Parts: sequence; structure tokens; C-alpha cells
Amino acid sequence: QVQLVESGGGLVQAGGSLGLSCAASGGTDSTYVMGWFRQAPGKEREFVAAITWSAGIIDYADSMKGRFTISRDNAKKTVYLQMNRLKPEDTAVYYCVAKGFPPTRWSQDYDYWGQGTQVTVSS
Repeated sequence: QVQLVESGGGLVQAGGSLGLSCAASGGTDSTYVMGWFRQAPGKEREFVAAITWSAGIIDYADSMKGRFTISRDNAKKTVYLQMNRLKPEDTAVYYCVAKGFPPTRWSQDYDYWGQGTQVTVSS
């Protein structure tokens, strides 16, 4: 069984930066792909980014490209999301996710979810 614990959310002004972390416990195969989704109030859950074990595949949603960076430290079983040039529309609960290979953009494909961490961007 895999457990994912996020940290690093908070309040930031538009244009600012924030970093999220997600520590995983459990099987390596089940965390071969790790990533992030987000959900804003009244909106559907949205893919943010995903990264494979060796970082050989890194995928971003189009609206995050150039502003967000996903990375991982396998020795620490931790995935990171660095968010720069934040906008008010980035306000959401951010969820860490994990699954086996291959990576996808579909939330229903991910087997494990963290509890979520709130990110609020003020204008």
C-alpha cells in the first residue's frame, strides 16, 4: 500500500512562487509515475504534471508549461512541484498522485492520492 503526504501549500501573491513536496511510502513499482493534479472550487480535477522514475518522461499540462517544474528524488521517495509566476487561477487544492507505468493525464488511471494541499494565489 502506498501513502502520499503533501506539504508546502499556502498563500502567495500573484507573480510569486511556491514549492510543493510529496513524500511516498510503499512499493517502488506503484510509484513509478508520480505527479500532481489540482481541483479548484466548482471545477473538475485537472492534470498538472507527471514524471517517471528516471525522469525519462516528464509531462505538463499546457497552461503550466514554462511556469511549473516537476522533479523527484527517488532516494527520498519524494516528488516536488515548483510553481513560479503564479496566477489567481492557479488557486486550487493540489493532489499528489502515483501509479505504475505508463504516465497518463487521466485522474482515473492513478491508483494513489494524497490528502491534498491548498494553494491560494491572491491578486
